[in-house]
Amino acid sequence: MIMHTPRSRPATWKTRRQSVLSSWMTPFIALEWGWEWAAYALSNWAFLEVLEYLGTFSVLVAVIFYFSEAGDRVKQRHYQAWQVINTAQGKGGSGGRIEALQELNRDKVPLVGVDASIAFLQGVDLRDANLLRADFSAADLRNSNLSGARLTLANLNSANLRGADLDRARCDQSDLSNIDLTGASLVGTQLSGAVLDGADLRSANLEDAAWQQIKSIAKANIAAVRNPPQGFIAWALAHGAVNEPGAEN
Repeated sequence: MIMHTPRSRPATWKTRRQSVLSSWMTPFIALEWGWEWAAYALSNWAFLEVLEYLGTFSVLVAVIFYFSEAGDRVKQRHYQAWQVINTAQGKGGSGGRIEALQELNRDKVPLVGVDASIAFLQGVDLRDANLLRADFSAADLRNSNLSGARLTLANLNSANLRGADLDRARCDQSDLSNIDLTGASLVGTQLSGAVLDGADLRSANLEDAAWQQIKSIAKANIAAVRNPPQGFIAWALAHGAVNEPGAEN
């Protein structure tokens, strides 16, 4: 911030000239003397001080408007994210959907009913997301983070979730048929009413998974399941699951 303080009146040219030791310095001293008078005149000009105050005030106004419009900017950002997601419905590839979904979830926006079928979403981070009735059928969700996500009534038919984190996720009444959960973590996952027909559960971690109310598990491959809950293996095999370690992917 520039402070306009009144300057002392410069000496007269006659006085200043007397201080010149060499004649060749006269033009330079004269130029400096002229600028001193200009600075003196401007330092006493109130208009410049007013301009400075106006500049400071305009910055303050800009800051106020910036924060007052923060909500509108967030809404605009969310609108653009949804536009990316909806425009890419039914298409393969990512199409910017990974970033869009993650941004909405970070802002605690419910992703209820989102359609990301056949999308490439490998490594997406949707922990604690509200994905009620979401459609991820045939989507590539390898190594994704869906821990704590609400996937109730979601469609994950034929989705690839190899190595995914589904710890504490709610998959109640979800369609998990033909899903690839090889090496996935389902610690504490809720599977009440879920359909797991044809699912690949090889090496999946089922520690503390709520499996007792699984709707069906016919032809699901449970080979090398890790930390299976007590009674799960026997129940699954009795209900049509298979144990085929060398089965084709």
